[in-house]
Amino acid sequence: TQMSVVGQEFGTVTKRKRRCGWFDAAALRRSAMINGLTGLCITKLDVMDGIKEINICVGYKLNGKTIDLLPVGADDVEGCTPIYESVPGWTETTFGVKTWDGLPKNAQHYLKRLEEVCGVPIAIVSTGPERDETIVIEHPFS
Repeated sequence: TQMSVVGQEFGTVTKRKRRCGWFDAAALRRSAMINGLTGLCITKLDVMDGIKEINICVGYKLNGKTIDLLPVGADDVEGCTPIYESVPGWTETTFGVKTWDGLPKNAQHYLKRLEEVCGVPIAIVSTGPERDETIVIEHPFS
């Protein structure tokens, strides 16, 4: 997939392809409940550049019912079918962007939608591999 190739998602030693997929807000909501998350760091936003339509998993179908949190048991997780919401992608580059206003409008919309569906604000967005290719929206330690 574009995400694994552009994101160079391969094992350092084994060179095996890593599994990549759409953002799973339902799984993150479960994690936020358990761990008390107060801010998110979204990495590799630049990998999404050029994708026409971006999916976000907002819930699951399980045994004919719609659920909005990742279930706890492995058997239930295996029985889940993701429910996706699509948002428009962007053609402009986000690579190396260092300010929120420098991001394409659709990238901003995508990030805001992640906050809405997760219920956790985004504190940091990385737009490249270098330390300074980062947008700090809210410093996590201040």
